[in-house]
Amino acid sequence: MQGRRQLYGAPTAEQISAFWFEVVKALRPLIDAGVFKKNETEHTIERSGTEQRIKAKTVWNADTLRGDYADDLYLDEWQLMAEDTWEVVGQPMLLDHNGDAVFIYTPPSLRSAGVSKAHDPRHASKMFKKAEADTTGLWAAHHFTSHENPHISSEALSILAGDMSKQSYRQELLAEDDELEVSWLVYGAFNEQICKIDRFVIPNTWLIYAASDFGGANHAALFSAQDPATGNFYEFAEYRPIAGTSTATHVEEYKKITGGLRVIWRAGGNRDEEEIRGNYSAHGWPMMAPRINKVKAQVDRVLGMMELNKIFIFKDLTRRLDELMSCLWKPDIDGRPSDNIKDEKNYHLAACARYLYPNFAPETVVHTGSNIIPVIQPGSVGNRDSNVIQVRG
Repeated sequence: MQGRRQLYGAPTAEQISAFWFEVVKALRPLIDAGVFKKNETEHTIERSGTEQRIKAKTVWNADTLRGDYADDLYLDEWQLMAEDTWEVVGQPMLLDHNGDAVFIYTPPSLRSAGVSKAHDPRHASKMFKKAEADTTGLWAAHHFTSHENPHISSEALSILAGDMSKQSYRQELLAEDDELEVSWLVYGAFNEQICKIDRFVIPNTWLIYAASDFGGANHAALFSAQDPATGNFYEFAEYRPIAGTSTATHVEEYKKITGGLRVIWRAGGNRDEEEIRGNYSAHGWPMMAPRINKVKAQVDRVLGMMELNKIFIFKDLTRRLDELMSCLWKPDIDGRPSDNIKDEKNYHLAACARYLYPNFAPETVVHTGSNIIPVIQPGSVGNRDSNVIQVRG
């Protein structure tokens, strides 16, 4: 009513309809009097000859928000939208009019994360915490429970609460948003504050390890360097080529990535893919099968390394970090995390890490002055003992 331009976005048509119903109901007298013009198809209510307008549209990423501007932008169910909705389009849209933005969200559950377009299912939660900590006055953060909503029946809430799990009750009715949500993440043990770091030049004295996830359409490779002084690993390169790239081209790119560095060991695929590994060996990139073949056991080894903060990842490995922040456990029939990864086949760089790190156990690294003797276990054949590679520093 103050002549400002309003834009409301939500990821589903049902939410748009609910918002639209309330707005039309509130403005019905002015619409009927011809002061405002209503367009049901475009979901707009505007005053002719002015920029005064309310518009509702479905929004879930930057592309769906493009082509508009506003004085006030409302993003409802923000946890289900991709981060670039705000970063790429929403924020610039407000510059001309020094506009305001409102983000509304419910703490994400595993089910909602499954339909979310976000790379990091906790991005809304992190934004809220940042807003709470703000002292500049730029942000305001508000928290409400369903019990504080005057439009919801208290009797219905009581009945509903009796049928909900404790976690669902906390998320949906109390809107509690704590670190409990990290338990849904497969790689929640990764410490962003410590282990996500700026890029630096890998010394040519460090030990380089590589792992590949085979596939004509979704090939991936991950390259990690080990600091002989600490035994820590630093992921410094990710490789995700276009579909249909040949083995020879993959190997050529691998060698470019590792040029001037000492590649000690290469892992690839699972134990059933020996023929593919042989093809890479024929092109000058010999590979071994992972020591452990079961996905859950591989994940346990990776998590063990992460819990000790032994794995560091360069900040510019965006696809690798995206996978870490979106890889979730599949819910069981009770809605609790199972031992299976949701959409496991979509996480190709994570698969590379699973092939690579289970071949190491931090406690087996022995330091002897300037020498380091890492015990590398690339897999047993029959009853043979695991191989040991001794590297003199």
